[in-house]
Amino acid sequence: MLSKIKFLLPVVAGALMVQACNKNNDEFYTSADGLTYKIFEKNGKGEYENKGEVNAADSTGAKVGQVVTFHWAIKNAADSTFADTRTQGPKMPIVLPLMEPTMKGGLENALSMMSPGDSGVFKINADTLFAKTFGQPLPPFIKPGSQLTFFISMQKVQSKADAEADYAKMMEEQMEKAKVEAAKQIKTDDAKLQAYIKEKNLQNVQKTGSGVYFVITKEGKGPKAKFGNTVAVHYKGTFLNGKEFDGSRSNPMAGGKPFEFVLGQGQVIKGWDDAIAELTEGSEAILLIPSPLAYGAQDRGPDMPANSILRFDVELVDVK
Repeated sequence: MLSKIKFLLPVVAGALMVQACNKNNDEFYTSADGLTYKIFEKNGKGEYENKGEVNAADSTGAKVGQVVTFHWAIKNAADSTFADTRTQGPKMPIVLPLMEPTMKGGLENALSMMSPGDSGVFKINADTLFAKTFGQPLPPFIKPGSQLTFFISMQKVQSKADAEADYAKMMEEQMEKAKVEAAKQIKTDDAKLQAYIKEKNLQNVQKTGSGVYFVITKEGKGPKAKFGNTVAVHYKGTFLNGKEFDGSRSNPMAGGKPFEFVLGQGQVIKGWDDAIAELTEGSEAILLIPSPLAYGAQDRGPDMPANSILRFDVELVDVK
């Protein structure tokens, strides 16, 4: 399962998950299979202490077949954090079945040394890890021959049945949390969009029930788009500052052709599904989409920061 983890996250600063407190905290150990580590456990005062060297016969850690739930942060050799589950993406822990090791001194070995509540720091060869465990080429921000430093905080070690039940509950809680945050964000974005509309002196502005503003700049004479129709749309996507991030005519992958999708099937961002349904074939329009109806709070890198409000200049070419 580790091979399924994809590193598409930007280089960002991340908080370390291991906080040391006693004189042994800086001491690393090396296992028989070559894994460099230091593992911390809480003492009676709730402070982290270095557990010291882990005996090869120690059976208190996670075992193959169990499901581990953990947070991690990963640093490259330049001490730059490029992945952190506490600050990036959905900000959720990783839930992973523990598999047989894919390499000596690898991630599986690290996870098997940890019990719930433990935090650890592990150094792993980047080339072998990406080749054998992740099955991906080495990213450009990782130097060949270097080591990666993993900061892992073990949350749970469970059976598959218990983990599935907990995961379902965690996802439900996450969805509820996301709804609350989206409701707050859409109010913030709405104020910015009203200011933008005033600044650009846009006229005849309409608004969908979900919160997308749209201006029909040319009324089409064809049929109105309905959910279930396959529609073809030419578009140019920009941020409110005017910077273009994508376009059907400018993107070489599109070959100058309009983008086709089935309306109302969730194949595009919700703002598109809602606003395109307001247009008739041949129409041209401006769509102003608040971030929760676009790509939301997920940071997709410098080309699409979290909570990005988007403008699309569209032409509904065809309704099939």
